This record gives sequence, structure tokens and C-alpha cells, in this order.
Amino acid sequence: MAVYGVVLAAGQGKRMKSKLYKVLHPVCGKPMVGHVVDALAALDPAQTVVVVGHGAEAVQAYFGDKVGYALQAQQLGTGHAVLQAKELLADLEGTTVVVYGDTPLIRPETLQAMVEAHERGGAAVTMLTAIFEDPTGLGRIVRGEDGRVVRIVEQKDCTPEEAAIKEINAGTYCFDNKKLFAALAQVTNNNAQNEYYLTDVIGILRDQGDIVEAYVTKDADESFGVNDRVALSEAERLMRARINRAHMVNGVTIIDPAATYIEAGVTIGADTVVYPGSVLRGRTAIGAECTIGPGADITDSTVADGVTIKHSVLQEAVVGAESSVGPFAYLRPGAKLGEDVKIGDFVEVKNATLGKGSKVSHLAYVGDAVIGSNVNFGCGAITVNYDGFNKQITEVEDDAFIGSNVNLIAPVKIGKGAYVVAGSTITNDVPEGDLAIARERQTNKPGYADKLKARFKAKKEANSKK
Repeated sequence: MAVYGVVLAAGQGKRMKSKLYKVLHPVCGKPMVGHVVDALAALDPAQTVVVVGHGAEAVQAYFGDKVGYALQAQQLGTGHAVLQAKELLADLEGTTVVVYGDTPLIRPETLQAMVEAHERGGAAVTMLTAIFEDPTGLGRIVRGEDGRVVRIVEQKDCTPEEAAIKEINAGTYCFDNKKLFAALAQVTNNNAQNEYYLTDVIGILRDQGDIVEAYVTKDADESFGVNDRVALSEAERLMRARINRAHMVNGVTIIDPAATYIEAGVTIGADTVVYPGSVLRGRTAIGAECTIGPGADITDSTVADGVTIKHSVLQEAVVGAESSVGPFAYLRPGAKLGEDVKIGDFVEVKNATLGKGSKVSHLAYVGDAVIGSNVNFGCGAITVNYDGFNKQITEVEDDAFIGSNVNLIAPVKIGKGAYVVAGSTITNDVPEGDLAIARERQTNKPGYADKLKARFKAKKEANSKK
């Protein structure tokens, strides 16, 4: 049977007090509504419709043509929101899953199990419910003797017996698609808020003799909705704990999960150890048997097996197997390290490729460069890549040695096995096997240091008498 998805994402989210549309606020690196749509995608839906309102353009810019859209120009309630998808879905046979766009903790496997239970039971609607030890303030699920849902009772309307019920409405539903839209046509706004409620559809279907079921999630956190920044931080905490646990189950050691931030799209190989203070973002992929951190900040980077990264920042970088980075290094976009490369303390690499076994151990800058294998960059060496108008390329071939405090003025090429003497400023190519030295000849002036000191002392005393 075909499955369709409807994501309710039209609310402005005034309590967020933000210019950013509510459902686009990120949780572990992905917008809330992105988590929801990705969870639905696991069902392989024939179509997913995102109901937008405030900030519609921003949502459309995020998803592009990945989903369909329905506009709720006026926010007249949840039932009214689903009704906006009528033109796209109303005449179709199948099951429609309705999810709120601000519930980022919903799991794909829960949606899958819920849809299977719905179709197996022949229900017109199956509600997702959760068990709360303290359900205060939440709508209770009242079941009949047959175990099926009779009604949803809000907190203020509960009898003492109903108030003792711990099962609550989690706000996600599976509907027989045609019955959903037929029932929506009967929903009225005869209530204090003058809104059309999706929950009224439950009673309509029940009253006309249709089967109303409930599926209890094993994880009550899946019902968590975000309405303000406090709830956003709680969703972040819950999601982060879930992500970290999944990595640990898969063979990753996380020394202190509470002090480790790993976003939703990150992958990590087995036997890697992640130390506290590390932040792994975006599409980062970490290999096996790595040591990450403490204090590693890695975004959209690829790290091969056996790499060590300490107290360093990586952005859109590639690090080869058995290499080491840091402490206090910065790999900027375009940095590509081969195998067994060493990038040491206070080294910055940008848009540069370093071959196998090369070393830039400390206090250096390598930008817009192609560096061969087994090249050594001394302390303070830099590639001077910018002339004020254009970036130029520095080439250093295999086995070359770049001494300390060397300036390589690009465009320039250092040949294979060449040796550049410390303190040199190189403006011309150095052929293979040559030694280059480019610095002023040293001149010593006997006794001149004493003369300078005497002169400075006399000047200081004269100034103090004024």
C-alpha cells in the first residue's frame, strides 16, 4: 500500500523569538523539520507534503524539490493545516502519516512499525502514544475494554480516574488517506480558539464506526516538541545522547559523552577514541582506530584510519591514514594530507596538498601549494601566496628541505631533493638537487653594541631630567 507523508510546518514559532523560521532551527546540525522529513523518507513515501506558512520561502530553499508543498496562509489550526494538502493527496489510496515539523526526535523505525501496525489492524487511524510517569498537562488516551482508543481527554477535562492515565497523545498519526480528508470536511471550529483541530478527526472516525488504534512508542522522547529555546536545548541534549550512544554501540569509545558534540551526519569507524571537548559537524567521516581530541573541532572533513587530531580545527579538509594534526593546528578548506603526514603546533594549511611522509612541525603557513612526499618545512616557513590581487601556487617536489624562517614567494617551484637554507626569501625556482640561499651577508662591527648601549642610556637620562 502506498504511503504519503504530511509534515505540519506552518507555525511562526513566536516563542522562539527569532528571525529564523521555527522548524529550521537546528538540532545536532540539522533543521528540526529536516530530521522529520528524513525519518519519513525511511518509509519510501510516494509523496511527502510539507505544509508551510510563515517562512515558506526559507523552507523551500532548504528542501528544494525533495518534497511537495502546501501553503497555509492563515494558521487556523492543525486540521486546517492538513486540509491544505487536499489537492495533492485527497483522491489517493493509501496510508498518510502526519507528523509535526517541530518533533525532531521521531525515529524512522517507530514510524515504520506504526505504519505496519496500522495496516495490519485495518484501522482508519492509528495514533502514536507514549507512556509518561508524570503526564501533567498532556492529553490522556482513554481506551475501551477492547483496548482501542475511545477518546483523547485534555488535562483540564480529566476526571480523577482519567488524570491517573499515563498514556498520552504523541501527536503523530497514520490515517487511511481518503477517510482522513473525508473526516476533515466535517471538522468545525466550534471551540474557544475558533480553530480546526486534527484531533477532532479521531472522534469523527470513531463515531462512524471506524477502527481507531494507538501504537505506543518505546521511547517517550519521540513525542518531544520544540516551542522555545529552552525546549530546543533539551531536544539538542536528547538527540546528542542518542547519537553518541549509537556510535558507542558501534564500537567507538567516547570518553565523556556529555562533553562531546557529534552532529547527525557524522560517521566514525570502530576503535576510534573521542576525547572531551570535541565537536564533529556536518558530513565529517572519521576512520577506524583514530584518536580525536581533546578539543578537536572538525567540520565536513574526511579523516582516514589511524589519525591523531588534538586541539585543532579542521574545515573541509582531508587527512590521510596514520597522519597527525596538532596541537593547535588549523586545516582550512582544501587542505589535503597524504599518509603519515605531520602537522604540528600553530601550523595553518589552506588549499594545499601534502604528500606522504611530509612534515610541517610548528609555526608555519602552507597555502595554495602542492607539496610532495618526505618534504620538511622548518619552523616559521611560509608560502607567500597572495600578491594583493591574486593567489599564486607554490610547488615543492619530493624530498626537498625547507629551512626555518623561509619565505617562498609564489609562484615558485622547489625541485626534487633541493635544499633551501634557513632565513632565505626565495623568489626564483630552485632546480632539483640544488641548494638555495637568499639572505644578506652578515657583518659584525666590533664593540658597536657597547656604543649603542651608552648612547641609549645617555638619551634616557636626558629625557628623565626634562
